[in-house]
Amino acid sequence: MGGPVRRPGRAGQLQLARRPACAGRAAPTTFAAEAAPTPVDCPSGLPAGVRCLGGRDSAGAFYRIAIPQDWNRHLVLHAHGGPALGAPQAERSVEDLQRWAIMLRAGYAWAGSTFRQGGVVVRPAAEDTERLRRLFVAHVGAPRRTPLHGQSWGASVAAKAAEMFGRTAPGEKPAYDAVLLTSGVLAGGTRAYDMRLDLRVVYQHLCGNHPLANEPAYPLWMGLPPGAALTREQLAQRVDDCLGVRKAAAQRSAEQQARLQTIVRVIRIPERAVLPHLNWATWHFQDIAQNRTGGNGSAFGNIGARYTGSPDDDALNAAVARYRADPAAVARFSADADLTGQIDLPVLTVHGIDDATAFVEMDHAFADTMAKAGRAGRLVQTFTSDREHSYLSDPVYATLVGVLVRWVERGEKPTPAGIAAACWAMEGPFGPGCRFELAYQPPPLETRVAARQRP
Repeated sequence: MGGPVRRPGRAGQLQLARRPACAGRAAPTTFAAEAAPTPVDCPSGLPAGVRCLGGRDSAGAFYRIAIPQDWNRHLVLHAHGGPALGAPQAERSVEDLQRWAIMLRAGYAWAGSTFRQGGVVVRPAAEDTERLRRLFVAHVGAPRRTPLHGQSWGASVAAKAAEMFGRTAPGEKPAYDAVLLTSGVLAGGTRAYDMRLDLRVVYQHLCGNHPLANEPAYPLWMGLPPGAALTREQLAQRVDDCLGVRKAAAQRSAEQQARLQTIVRVIRIPERAVLPHLNWATWHFQDIAQNRTGGNGSAFGNIGARYTGSPDDDALNAAVARYRADPAAVARFSADADLTGQIDLPVLTVHGIDDATAFVEMDHAFADTMAKAGRAGRLVQTFTSDREHSYLSDPVYATLVGVLVRWVERGEKPTPAGIAAACWAMEGPFGPGCRFELAYQPPPLETRVAARQRP
């Protein structure tokens, strides 16, 4: 049941017309009629003449809509990254609108939802994205094309929305025309977060302070036990005490440097990524354990994982805590967070090769998922020499949306080389930033994250 095998130390409704549910397809989703959005002030950083609308939908999600003065009649429907924890905040959609102002500069309308709830939950976020699309159609007008854009964790939301709402009966028009997935967490929840359990067990073996010896013991897959009061600053201080991550290398002790380098080599993340991933492996794991899988078993395990890169791999593997994934918890989490690949739309991805937040190897897993679903021909993947995760460059995003629209309208499947050439042409109006690596192909995820037993 997900318990430790070894742990050193202390222990008014409108029905969306859809065909009956089948394998890989969500049950029909019911949507309420939505109130019209209201005009709001546009935030700074948008092109002149943009019209902004906002509101809160019937499910409780805040949203923003922006329409440029020279609107090309296409709508980019955005699914944001994260996920955020806690109640939705209106500021999130405002920040997303500012970050993705390139879509407005390129002539597209833009709409983004905060989602109705925080936490690591994918299907409801996909429903919130579709709810916003329907609101736009009802109160702004039907766009000619609607590319669906998912960024980071939002890429899994967008892919799920495409699976749920992009498949139609013959002669029907799908909700979306194409899908753009950028810097995506695309390995599915039950695989994408394995490395964070690995980080927790290796960190605890080396540092022994999360939890502290005088704190109640708990299985590390739980993130934190219910009612825990640990703050992010307190965790950052513990990590700094053990690893010196907030110090320059010359200011660390020899012990701190050695422990930090062991984590960097074993988990295969740069120093700058250790604390962020530990944060996610704490509070996101707590959300998954308490709110997504029922709290009685782990969606993650590390039985059979062989950790390498330390000064003594045999000693490390003998010492770290081991947990067995619980089949029921895995199934429950998988139903929400894993992808089927059953996307009947053009799909275009881009990923920085040195992204330390969402490993580029996840794109290999996604391609495999699409191929197993018989949709390999609908996918084009591109890669850049970036190490950034949150934003690559203006010309990259303007190019990719334009390529997707042309793919839909002309039926011409793009190539990475053609996309790179189109991007270079975009550097004139949108500035430099095209760094496509045409020969790169990501290796399997198991070359980055240790393979393990699965239910």
